[in-house]
Amino acid sequence: MTHLTLRRYLGLLRSQGRSSRTVARKLAALRSFFRHLCREGVLEENPAAVVSSPRLEKRLPRYLHVKEVEDLLRQPDSSPLGLRDRAVLEMLYGTGARIAEIWALDVDDVDLEGEFVRLTGKRRKERLVPLGSCARSALSRYLREVRPMLLRAADRPGRSGSPGSRALFLNRRGGRLSVRGLRRLVDKYVRRLARERRVTPHALRHSFATHLLDNGADIRSVQEMLGHASLSTTQIYTHVSQARIRAVYRNAHPRAFTPEEAAARRGTALGPDGARRSGEEDR
Repeated sequence: MTHLTLRRYLGLLRSQGRSSRTVARKLAALRSFFRHLCREGVLEENPAAVVSSPRLEKRLPRYLHVKEVEDLLRQPDSSPLGLRDRAVLEMLYGTGARIAEIWALDVDDVDLEGEFVRLTGKRRKERLVPLGSCARSALSRYLREVRPMLLRAADRPGRSGSPGSRALFLNRRGGRLSVRGLRRLVDKYVRRLARERRVTPHALRHSFATHLLDNGADIRSVQEMLGHASLSTTQIYTHVSQARIRAVYRNAHPRAFTPEEAAARRGTALGPDGARRSGEEDR
């Protein structure tokens, strides 16, 4: 096995129409496997170490428009589990949290009076994110009406679920709602809306960031709320909304409008020579 063998294999994958991401993933798996064989003494050197990964195409994040998010958040009913689901959806969109961060939330991580939630992200890094009024209202009702009921369900005879104790979001057996359960929860309500494009829990995180930037939020603040270590990770959201880019350009560039359009926006008139025509209000 040599690096030339690997290059031929990667070339075969590309000739079969595999994407750059697929090729890079397979190469990463082989690189790890050969590294293991080197540790075990089967190989003297890793043949994949000198094979570079293909350049990956940049993908813009999938996000929902504000109206689509509102339609999604209206889907849960007023049943106990429906109120729980509404609180989960509101938290995903209202805080921009990752699905694993929602799963890890305990009751003590939420400060309803201070209007903040403490999220634990990658590498156990903690951050405080504001709670909007809609998320706070949905969460407060869930904590008051639903969570105690689910906790009592965990104590019933025959229940196999482990008690959720301090877990914020519980399943019907009273245990912590799993990551898989959270994904199914979002998928259920997306299917009800019959969306043609794939929407994941992460799409709500993308929507959170995009809508904040669209409405003038500072990118550094968005970076802090998302828990990104690098600003370059957050900057991808500045390329999402073409409408916002056009609005910034039209409001800032001196040649974005013709003189007639600019005058109409200012509410003034132009003379035949393009000069501003004085009115009674100018005298």
